[in-house]
Amino acid sequence: MSISDLPRKEATVLKGHEGAVLAARFNGDGNYCLSCGKDRTIRLWNPHRGIHIKTYKSHGREVRDVHVTPDNSKLISCGGDRQLFYWDVSTGRVIRKFRGHDSEVNAVKFNEYASVVVSAGYDRSLRAWDCRSHSTEPIQIIDSFLDSVMSVCLTKTEIIGGSVDGTVRTFDIRIGRELSDNLGQPVNCISLSNDGNCVLASCLDSTLRLLDRSSGELLQEYKGHICKVSMRMPLFWLLTAAHI
Repeated sequence: MSISDLPRKEATVLKGHEGAVLAARFNGDGNYCLSCGKDRTIRLWNPHRGIHIKTYKSHGREVRDVHVTPDNSKLISCGGDRQLFYWDVSTGRVIRKFRGHDSEVNAVKFNEYASVVVSAGYDRSLRAWDCRSHSTEPIQIIDSFLDSVMSVCLTKTEIIGGSVDGTVRTFDIRIGRELSDNLGQPVNCISLSNDGNCVLASCLDSTLRLLDRSSGELLQEYKGHICKVSMRMPLFWLLTAAHI
């Protein structure tokens, strides 16, 4: 795709949330999208037709992130109530609530097979949960971060977290190895390139940084956004990175 192919005009406005929208995610094939926010709900949309399909309600506080399985049958959501909610998409029923974080949960992702969920929290940890068992406790806790973990990405063999401590940390779950790239600025969001070779990190100094994952080399910095809020403001309001 060239620059000329990128959309430049507003296509649709999806209205329905009562309050701030904190995250919006497309499903795998891009036919549907999910949004979540301060009104404690998750909403399913057909964005191409501008249609609201379903609302999911069960969280006790704001919903900060949501992710859908590759087959579109299940959702996972997280938020200010410190819990992860595992949903059946078609019925809207909560299949299970995962508990274990000691503070608000900022981000959540399914693995490739939708058998495991990994969450990132204000309690400075990443936690993994087994969707196939009936347990509500985490199967793994990674707590080597020095501050809130704001974002998480997964590959087939790795868990990658971005933290307010200024690091992007990669955990190879096959061999138990941790690699840390220190960006020197609080990291609010990370996203993998399509080939998985690079990671894009948004930092609170109004800069996006593109890193080579194999070497840790800083490939490029992108500036233009202006972040004026203080660190005392809720961090999920801040700069976010786009998928590349």
